Amino acid sequence: MTFIFDVNLENIEKRRGQSERIAVIEEIPEPTGSIEASLQFQPALLDYSDYTGRIGIGIVKNGVIKLGQTVEVERIDGSKKQFRIQKLYGYEFLNRIEINEAEAGDVIGISGLPDIYVGETIGEVGKVEKLPLLRVDDATMQMTFGVNTSPMAGKEGKILTARKIRERLDKESQRDVSLKVRDLDSENFIVSGRGELHLGILIENMRREGFEIQVSKPEVIYKEENGKKLEPYEILEIETPNEYAGTIIEKLGNRGANLDFMETNDKNITTLKYTIASRGLIGFVHNFPTYTKGYGIMAHSFKEYNIASTLDLGERTNGVLVSMESGKTTSYALGGLEDRGEMFVEPGVMVYEGQIVGENKGDKDLVVNVTKAKQLTNMRAAGSDATVVLKKPRAISLEYALDYINKDELVEVTPTSIRFRKKILNANERKREGKNL
Repeated sequence: MTFIFDVNLENIEKRRGQSERIAVIEEIPEPTGSIEASLQFQPALLDYSDYTGRIGIGIVKNGVIKLGQTVEVERIDGSKKQFRIQKLYGYEFLNRIEINEAEAGDVIGISGLPDIYVGETIGEVGKVEKLPLLRVDDATMQMTFGVNTSPMAGKEGKILTARKIRERLDKESQRDVSLKVRDLDSENFIVSGRGELHLGILIENMRREGFEIQVSKPEVIYKEENGKKLEPYEILEIETPNEYAGTIIEKLGNRGANLDFMETNDKNITTLKYTIASRGLIGFVHNFPTYTKGYGIMAHSFKEYNIASTLDLGERTNGVLVSMESGKTTSYALGGLEDRGEMFVEPGVMVYEGQIVGENKGDKDLVVNVTKAKQLTNMRAAGSDATVVLKKPRAISLEYALDYINKDELVEVTPTSIRFRKKILNANERKREGKNL
């Protein structure tokens, strides 16, 4: 590690740039392709432009490629098609710029083929030498994106309609090879991705753009082979101080994880390696910093599809407090409910019937009135004017919300708020639905 001590900021920036360039040269191997060889280009990423359509991004393996050149693509299924390079892009720092020519070793983007895909080989007409296919992981998790149907719909966001939501999802699927979108009905869409974080980033981007949507709990995508039900499994690696290893082992044991490796070093750090069903990680990722007091490190990646676990994984064990009325919350009502559980809302907040306002201490859902005001009379009693001191409500982030909800609940996402709600807002209708199951 190099430390620079210099009061001249320009010199510091100059030296830092030099050291970074040296590190890149030393650590990253130079291109092995030849300019003299026949053209070979393979997209490894996709992007999308409203003007030119889908853009394939990758490294020119061999040869030279030019703007306006007619080339040939060999598809994954072996078929071939000719097309013309309409746009050729290079990259200068983080900026994409238009160029006229690129050669072996250059990272470029090309457009001209509307359905260009990752792993296809592009070469000169009649001289395509197919490159090894790139592996694209299948989607392992899905959730429903839909039009916000709560009583507060349209009050905080600008983009609300199913058509706009569908257009945004389609645009994202053009640049993200692992994202798949299909219609559930006229107002809801099933979106599949590589995991909870993958889908969570998309939701966060949409809310920042002004969308109002409601999303369901993430669910794994099952497969069936030879009459057996399969689900995705992941490799999970954890490093944690020894004192928290017992807690982690207990929590993962309850989620059906299989411990493959365990080692403790002389620095009192325990390394754990697990194989766990993707369902078992729902909720665990968010709670992991709490289990390790912020000192733990974890990483997980897809391993394989295997026989589905019979355990009921990824569901919350506690019930929730559900509002029975619409209106503003009051300190009087919230104070009377604090012994029932932990609240998600504070006084003076608008809520609606069916909104989840807190977590119950028990395992059953409880319908409560958080809008009840203190009855006013002309009689005074000792302590009647005492100030109500409430506990701070639990903070809700998007990641926490997706982990927290159960299958009969939704997350309402707007540019300014994240709320929990029941799919069926009316309490009597929920009871009738429960009896019919």
